[in-house]
Amino acid sequence: MKNVKLKSPPQEPKPAKATTRRTGGRTGPRSAYRTAEVEEIFRRFSVQRPEPKGELEHVNPFTLVVAVALSAQATDAGVNKATRQLFAVADTPEKMLALGEERVRDYIKTIGLYRNKAKNVIALSEKLITDFGGEVPRTREELVTLPGVGRKTANVVLSMAFGQPTMAVDTHIFRIANRIRLAPGKTPDEVEAHLLRVIPEHYLFHAHHWLILHGRYVCKARRPECERCVIADLCKSPEKTCDIPAPLVELPPQAISVAARSR
Repeated sequence: MKNVKLKSPPQEPKPAKATTRRTGGRTGPRSAYRTAEVEEIFRRFSVQRPEPKGELEHVNPFTLVVAVALSAQATDAGVNKATRQLFAVADTPEKMLALGEERVRDYIKTIGLYRNKAKNVIALSEKLITDFGGEVPRTREELVTLPGVGRKTANVVLSMAFGQPTMAVDTHIFRIANRIRLAPGKTPDEVEAHLLRVIPEHYLFHAHHWLILHGRYVCKARRPECERCVIADLCKSPEKTCDIPAPLVELPPQAISVAARSR
């Protein structure tokens, strides 16, 4: 009897690996998207909102620092409501210091953690005068020395006040990056580093606002509104409920108060 050569059972094909920019030796979850897919995601965001804007009202770099610091664990709308009157009387570190902690508290008492935030606003105003001649510094290293200013706040200020391409990871961006598996990470710093690696450089300046606005108005925390999403066909979120992208049209200009224009 001839020896019969047994065939090996067929092996399932391995799934194609998602590609990202080189990680520089870093380990951790990879982006679920190929480079071309990331390019297309941000191309669509750029068509939908060619000039996205932050929604915190401010009149200069100082009031922006204060507004962003006050926005921790608060909504932009709530901060704007409180700061309109505050910034009308105190739009410089010197005026804020002269106003005093107690009166600052009165203006921002509708914002969560307002007592501690008022203390930080006075302290950062004093430090700006003492250490920086009353001017908001233009480097992250200097900004994070201000009381109440962390890396996220510093990144927002560098981007919105000084035109530097940064990635400020707030709750919306942290959620989006992990939910749609664009840039998974366990901490905001991990997500920031991952996003900086995968987002094409020519989209980086506006990417922070595109992701925030997408998380605020479409990919919402409680339930993502996938039927309104322009990247529904590309999205790799396990929570996705729709594969048909919303029409890719430019949205109406954002209704930002005149006070939000930096001077």
